[in-house]
Amino acid sequence: METIVQALKRMEWSVMVFDFSGELDETNADKTFKMIYEEIWDFGWKKIIFNMKELKYLNSKSIWYIADVFSNIEDSDWEMYITDCDEWVKDVLELVWITTIIPTVDREAEALEQMK
Repeated sequence: METIVQALKRMEWSVMVFDFSGELDETNADKTFKMIYEEIWDFGWKKIIFNMKELKYLNSKSIWYIADVFSNIEDSDWEMYITDCDEWVKDVLELVWITTIIPTVDREAEALEQMK
């Protein structure tokens, strides 16, 4: 049975924001990130935010996908931020050192300000 997750895309100025909610795990990570890759298919979008305000869980596969998206963006000198993590998600991301690689801020507004 597939766990419920959503990654809804919206635009804030020239920034593509993905709002995550639910749980990212083995049952839905491939499908979720396939959709994200289709949205940024050529990595032609220069600024991306993963807003995790409503995300309650993520597994190692999901973390790998997040790192892969960042790797593709970083190779092109573009920008990506992770924002609005709840404490559990933030702890997991810190545990695997993702927050030392991908800029992570408490609020989306902070990331948007940095991306101006």
